[in-house]
Amino acid sequence: MTLPTWMKPLLFGAAIGAVVATIAGFTTGFWMTTSKAQVVANEQATAEVSAALLPICVELASRDSQRGSKIEDIRAKPSYQRNEAMMDTGWTTMPGTEDGDRRVAAACVETLLN
Repeated sequence: MTLPTWMKPLLFGAAIGAVVATIAGFTTGFWMTTSKAQVVANEQATAEVSAALLPICVELASRDSQRGSKIEDIRAKPSYQRNEAMMDTGWTTMPGTEDGDRRVAAACVETLLN
């Protein structure tokens, strides 16, 4: 079976259009693969949980009788060591957990030092 002459440019244009639309959709971020969507969703969920836990860290800090000295100790540290120093205070350890959360520590440092 041979195609009519007028059909070849139509099919060729449709094929090129499909390729261009696919490339444009994925490179602009309008479309994404399932694995990329999972990564984005996990990052967003982690950020939201950290933001929700930040007020608890601030509250734990406000109840600490040694708050002033601990904040000055954190402030005296180089910036790359402040999150670890914040975790050492115990303010980032949420009720019911044993370890502090690094993202909460980063947000809490920023909040309490500003």
